[in-house]
Amino acid sequence: MTSARRILFPAALLGLLAAGTGTANRAAAAELGFTVAVETALVHDDGKFLWFHPRVAAIPPAGGRGEPALVMTLQKHLRVSDYYSGLHVMTRATPDAPWQGPVLPPALDWQPQPGGVTLSVADVTPGWHAPTGRLLAIGCQVRYSPAGKQLEDVPRAHQTVYAVHDPVAQTWTPWRRLELPPGDEFNFARNACSQWVVQPDGKLLVPLYIGRSTKEPFSTTVAECTFDGRELRYVRHGDVLRLPVKRGLYEPSLIRFGGRYFLTLRNDERGYVAAGTDGLHFGTPKPWVFDDGAELGSYNTQQHWLAHARGLFLVYTRRGANNDHIARHRAPLFMARVDPDKLHVLRATEQVVIPERGADLGNFGAARISDSEAWVTASEGVFKADARARGATGSTFVARIRWSEPDRE
Repeated sequence: MTSARRILFPAALLGLLAAGTGTANRAAAAELGFTVAVETALVHDDGKFLWFHPRVAAIPPAGGRGEPALVMTLQKHLRVSDYYSGLHVMTRATPDAPWQGPVLPPALDWQPQPGGVTLSVADVTPGWHAPTGRLLAIGCQVRYSPAGKQLEDVPRAHQTVYAVHDPVAQTWTPWRRLELPPGDEFNFARNACSQWVVQPDGKLLVPLYIGRSTKEPFSTTVAECTFDGRELRYVRHGDVLRLPVKRGLYEPSLIRFGGRYFLTLRNDERGYVAAGTDGLHFGTPKPWVFDDGAELGSYNTQQHWLAHARGLFLVYTRRGANNDHIARHRAPLFMARVDPDKLHVLRATEQVVIPERGADLGNFGAARISDSEAWVTASEGVFKADARARGATGSTFVARIRWSEPDRE
C-alpha cells in the first residue's frame, strides 16, 4: 500500500513557473477557474526499472451516489527503449483514499512465445464503459526479443488489444485483439497512448495509427466499435489522415466537446490538430499554434485533452520553458485552453500542472474523474544523473485539476 503526498499549487502560481508565458492577462482570459493539487503516488528509482505510462480511469459509485473509485494502469520501463513489463494496476477506493498496489494481475502479464519471444502490451489507456458497467483497458500488442527489441517478425505483430475489468467480481480478462479489416494498411494498427471516446449509444471511437510497417510514415484513422461487455468489435473506420513527414501522424488522442470531435496528433517535428462533426471525418490536420500565430513548440511526443462543459483544454510539453536540459523538452507539463473554432491554444491561459525536476514527463495521461475534477498523471523518466541532481526521484505524480464550478456533461 502506498500513501499520496500532496503539494498544493494554485493555478496562478503554477502559471508563473512557466517561463516565457504571458501572466498579466491570465486572470482576465481564463473564463473557467481551477486549482492544481500535485500528489506523489509512487517513488521508485533503483536502476532496474522505472514506473511509466500511468493512466487513470474513474469507476462511478453504484447508484450514482458517493465518490468514484479509481483504477490506475502503469508498467515497468525496463531501461531499454520502449521495453515494458506486463500491465500493473493501482486502485483507490475514493479520490482521497490511500493507493493500493501496484499489483500485476496474471491475465495482464507477459506471454512467453517460441524462440524466447515475449508477447506484451504497452501504451495502455483505461476508461469506463457505462452501458456495460465495465472498465476497458486499450493498448498495443508488442513482440519483444530476449533483449527487449520490438519485433516485426510476423504479420500483424503490432495490433490493438484490450482487456476488460469487472469491478464487482474484481477480475480482469486476458488480452484480446481488436480484429481489423484485411489489407496491408492495417498490418501495423495501434491504439497507443491514445484517449478514446464512448458515444451516447455505447459505441466506441478508437483512434488508431496505422501503416504497412515502421519503415513508412504512419497514418491516423478512427475506428467505430461496439462493445457488449466482453468483446470489442470493429464496425468501420473514418478518414485516413496522412502526413509524409518523418514518421507521419501517430499516437492520436480524441475527445468530444460542444457537439464536435477533436484529434491531437503526434509528429516528429510538431504536434497537429484536426476537428470534425462525427468523430470519423476530419478536416486537414494543422500544426498546433498559439493564438498569436507562434508555433506551440510541442514535438515528437504526445498531447492529451481535458474537457469541461465550459472549455476545451490541451495538456502538452513544449520548447521555450527554460527546459533545454530535458530530452525533447518533455517537461514540464502544461495545460491551456483551446479555441475550438480557430484550433489554437490561448497563450494567456497556459499553466504548469506538473513542474519539471530534471526528468522527462512526456508519457502521461489525462482523464475526467468527476463533475468537480480531472487528473493528469505522469511518471518521471530518470535516465541520467543530471535528472537526479535536479531533484527527480522517479516519482509518479497525480495532478488533480479542481474546477471552480461543476462540469455538467
